[in-house]
Amino acid sequence: MSKSEGDKARLDDRQALQALEAAVGRALSRIEELSARAEKAEARRDEVELLLQKMTLGEESPSEMADRLKELEEENADLRRRVDDGFAGVERLLSQVRFLEGQG
Repeated sequence: MSKSEGDKARLDDRQALQALEAAVGRALSRIEELSARAEKAEARRDEVELLLQKMTLGEESPSEMADRLKELEEENADLRRRVDDGFAGVERLLSQVRFLEGQG
């Protein structure tokens, strides 16, 4: 093997190693992401199992939960309207600031 062929082989090996390292890095990142998602899913499962157990024992009433859910949805809608109104106010203020900057 000539010197240039050896240099090319080392370069190819280096590139292959870098590609492999990048692939392993991506795989490790994906594993970490999936592990975090699995932990969240297990925690949620535990919450649901506890709630089901409480409902089965009569400690939680489905109708009370439905009423509370309705209340929370109404509160959420009100808060969403308030946030939207706040954004609209900010947009008006920004528009005025831009206008005043253009005047100056």
